[in-house]
Amino acid sequence: MKQLRLSRIAVLFAAIGFAAAPELTNIAANQAYAQESLRPEIAKIVHGAGELYKAKKFREALSKIHEADSVGGKTVNENFTIERMRLSIASAAGDNDTVIRSAETIVSANKLGGKEQLQMIQVLANGYFKAGNYSKAVQWYNRYYADGGTDSSLRPYLTQAMLQSGDSAKAMKEINAELAADEKSGRTPSLTNLEYQSNDALKRKDMATYSSALEKMVAFHGKKEYWVNLLNNIERKPGYSERFKLDLMRLKLALGQITKSADYMDMSLFAIQAGYPAEATKVIDAGYKAGALGEGKDAERHKRLRDMANKTQAETTKGLAASETEAKAAKDGNALVNIGYGYVTAGNYDKGIAMMEEGIAKGGLKQEDDAKLHLGIAQLQAGKKANAIKTLKTVKGTDGSGDLARYWVIYANQSGK
Repeated sequence: MKQLRLSRIAVLFAAIGFAAAPELTNIAANQAYAQESLRPEIAKIVHGAGELYKAKKFREALSKIHEADSVGGKTVNENFTIERMRLSIASAAGDNDTVIRSAETIVSANKLGGKEQLQMIQVLANGYFKAGNYSKAVQWYNRYYADGGTDSSLRPYLTQAMLQSGDSAKAMKEINAELAADEKSGRTPSLTNLEYQSNDALKRKDMATYSSALEKMVAFHGKKEYWVNLLNNIERKPGYSERFKLDLMRLKLALGQITKSADYMDMSLFAIQAGYPAEATKVIDAGYKAGALGEGKDAERHKRLRDMANKTQAETTKGLAASETEAKAAKDGNALVNIGYGYVTAGNYDKGIAMMEEGIAKGGLKQEDDAKLHLGIAQLQAGKKANAIKTLKTVKGTDGSGDLARYWVIYANQSGK
């Protein structure tokens, strides 16, 4: 009986699809490491296993290749070739334990080239992860990167393995390093990494990091539940000013987070108190349309609130001309900004925005960041998205105005307005 030469074995491996699995090493590379021929008794087993593999009888193929274990006196190259085929078959058969054993043997042999050796280390790390042996998975993922591996898709598994093995400190160090690298290179940060970071920061009561992670989750991944957490958290930030209560509710309304009758009533009352009864009327009308106002035991209260908003708006309109004259004659631009924003809330965007811009240019403002925040919101409501974003990016206040401005920019970018 003729010996089955290595070139034929390589063809056989290629035929059964070993090279088609991206996580496994190309069997043709065996030619670079083996100079000897397979002995007939081993070649027969290998050939039989290959035929069963081609027939998709993976379990039978695995049993067949195991028969080679009983052949004594195998050379290093024969063992190496057998293990590579065993690994391919075991992977197809879903036998993770055998994948691990074969991969360890192949890696230990150190016969593969750099790239293929890294691929095999990756197979081994993934095998341990799948088996739930997270400490071993960490060991081999670290080996992969230490040996020059660059596949970033493995890092979430490394992080998860670290966490599962109880090494949360190293896991967070890995996560924070990856997030920093993402920011430096302009890449979109992983949602999983941001969730890990936010949870860790919350446990440590590091609210600055928690808020930052939430903001990135909203900015890059935009799920509604993250918006809720982000806006709920802003009021707990050190230095936050209560004067932004209405501004916060404006953003919540835009995001669809104002849904309860109490929220509609509170927001409309805040708007009336701030001098924007037209805005209050719009909020009340939205509450009626949503069915949150005008029904139930408080229906009469809702009606009185609407009547008050309408009456206040009528009174405001009567004195508006005189107020504008006084505002233009004033030494500062505070009144111009406030009246202008009143026009905006009433739907007169062009006139209102022009007055606000005039007031900001005039200067002497009590709260310049507040004025710019309101101008940016007004521009966005008027459909002037580019101008709005430009304006909002100039708001740098640390009392809540800067945070709200950034959130409005995120909203603008996500809403398509």
